[in-house]
Amino acid sequence: MRSLLRTPEYGPLVRDSSLVWLAGGVVGVSFGAVSVAGGLPVWVPVLMSLLVYAGSAQFSTVGVLLAGGGPLAAAATGLLLNTRTAAFSLAVAEIIGRRRLTRFLGAHLVTDETVAFALAQPDPARRRRAFWISGAGLFAAWNAGVLAGALAGSALGDTARYGLDAAFPAVLVALVLPALREDASVRRSALLGAAVALAVTPVVPPGVPVLLALCGLFLHRRDGEAAV
Repeated sequence: MRSLLRTPEYGPLVRDSSLVWLAGGVVGVSFGAVSVAGGLPVWVPVLMSLLVYAGSAQFSTVGVLLAGGGPLAAAATGLLLNTRTAAFSLAVAEIIGRRRLTRFLGAHLVTDETVAFALAQPDPARRRRAFWISGAGLFAAWNAGVLAGALAGSALGDTARYGLDAAFPAVLVALVLPALREDASVRRSALLGAAVALAVTPVVPPGVPVLLALCGLFLHRRDGEAAV
C-alpha cells in the first residue's frame, strides 16, 4: 500500500486530497457534536451521514429540527439544497463508470469537492482515479468526524453554556462564502433571499423562512438570462 501511494498515478492525488479530507473531518465533528448537544440521539447524525452524506443539506436539516421545525420542512430544506448534485452527477457520469453498481456507489460519493477535484485532472483515467480516491477518503473522514463529534456532544450537556447554537449558521456561512465572493449575481440573490427570510420569520413556523428564501434564485435566473 505504501509503495502504491508513492507512484505518480496515486501519490499526488492522495496528497492533494488529504487537506480536503481533514477539513471534512473537522466539519463532521462539528455536525455530530452540535446535533447531539442540541438534543438529537447519537444515531441520528451518524445514520444521516452514512445514508444521506450531504454536508450543507445535513446542517440545514438538523438546524431546522433543532429550531422547532417539523420533519417535512426539514426534509424539504435538505432536498432543495442538495438538488445541485443532480447537475454534478451528469458532469461526472462518464468518469464514475458504466456498471450499475459502480454508478450507484459513485453517485453517493458525489460532492462539490469531489467533482471539482476530479474535473480538474487533465485526462479521463486520472479523473476517474481522482474521483474515487477523493470521494472514498472524504466519505470516511466525514463519517469518522461525525461519530467522534456525536460521542463528544452527548457529554456536553446544556448547549446554551457553550454557544453551540451559533455553530450551524457559522458553518453554513463558511460553506457559501466562496460562491458569494466570486459571483455578483449570487450575492444579489443571497441578499434577496436573506431579506425575505428575515421579513417572514416572525409570522411563519420555523424552517419555512429558509424555503421562502429560495425566491432569490429567480433573481439569479434573470441575471443569467440577461447575460445570454
